[in-house]
Amino acid sequence: MTCPHAAAAVGTVRAYPFGDHADLRLDPAYAELRATSPVARVRMPHGGEAWLLTRHSDVKKASADPRLSMHAAADWDVPRAAPRALDSVGLMGMPSESHARLRRLVSRAFTARRVAALRPRIAEITHHLIDDLIADGGPADLVARLALPLPTAVICEMLGIPRTDQHIFRSFTEALMSASRFTEEQVAQAAEEYADYLRGYVAQRRAHPEDDLLSALVEARDEDGRLSENELLMLTGGMLVGGHETTANQLAGQVLVLLDDDRRGYERLIARPDLVPAAVEELLRYVPLWASVGPSRVATEDVEIGGVTIRAGEAVVYSLASANRDETVFETPDDVALDRAANPHIAFGQGPHFCLGAPLARAELQCALEALTGRLPALRLARPAAELDWHRGMLVRGLVELPVTW
Repeated sequence: MTCPHAAAAVGTVRAYPFGDHADLRLDPAYAELRATSPVARVRMPHGGEAWLLTRHSDVKKASADPRLSMHAAADWDVPRAAPRALDSVGLMGMPSESHARLRRLVSRAFTARRVAALRPRIAEITHHLIDDLIADGGPADLVARLALPLPTAVICEMLGIPRTDQHIFRSFTEALMSASRFTEEQVAQAAEEYADYLRGYVAQRRAHPEDDLLSALVEARDEDGRLSENELLMLTGGMLVGGHETTANQLAGQVLVLLDDDRRGYERLIARPDLVPAAVEELLRYVPLWASVGPSRVATEDVEIGGVTIRAGEAVVYSLASANRDETVFETPDDVALDRAANPHIAFGQGPHFCLGAPLARAELQCALEALTGRLPALRLARPAAELDWHRGMLVRGLVELPVTW
């Protein structure tokens, strides 16, 4: 089935993405478009042409506009960066009313107050991981020893999932986040295995509830009644994937930025540990998460953005990384200013799809940087940044490993 697209291209249509940037660099084409064509027509790798938004103000406005709908893009062959269209029964692709209902249920677990109560446990897990790191000695891979196990341990504990089972959802995460690394058959097989695993665990919690988030979700009720089995599986699976993958990549990228350039950023946090919260916000702004753009939206009626009329049926994509480098919002946006006072970054998105786990991710990133700079003041890269390997063919940016010594 193919979604009807109304638009004819206006001006030059560029092929997107602009280059194969798996590391932290942003293609200079983004800055050029912000200056000359902030609402630009691009040819996506799947599905045809879309409008690409690159300015901070336009991305913020569009993110909150209900006329630009992920649900309208679900199950159709829309122009998109990912090889697979959104699923209309998935959290991001479902109708807005259903999406809001499920977010209300899950958001109770990720409020700032609840995360603050979790923070001592997050710090404890962090210090245990660093204890092991120090005991084993360097050099060591900080991705395998801290960046990945920290958020994995936290979300597993919250949901009551054994950490020994993490290989199951790691395999699914890698398949789900694949742009070209895995075949459709491999993705489907990983999804089936993951769903089977979750069904078994949900059944176990239904029979024997415990004091964890999964048991709470099994018992969850609202004005529309108990969560359906599919909703429960989708939410649990989504939290396991989202609760570790993005934070792990961010943490590794943030530490790389701090240790690169003669360790100036890292040394500053050693001298000024009070700067860690502001530093995390600045690094969230600076370190791009997506390899290109996130899920596409489709206009349900004509919408004007940045002086351009987007017609009903046309697809729209946003570059959060470009918006976070907008020179009209951030002074010297390509520099890392760990004490940046005004920092309205949108690394976690905006509007109804703002990341539910943002408070948890912030706490994990802050605990990790506090512990590293406090306990490993001599930490340094064991290999030059230019020689590090990055995952290829993925929708998100991530280091294969981050070798460090101290």
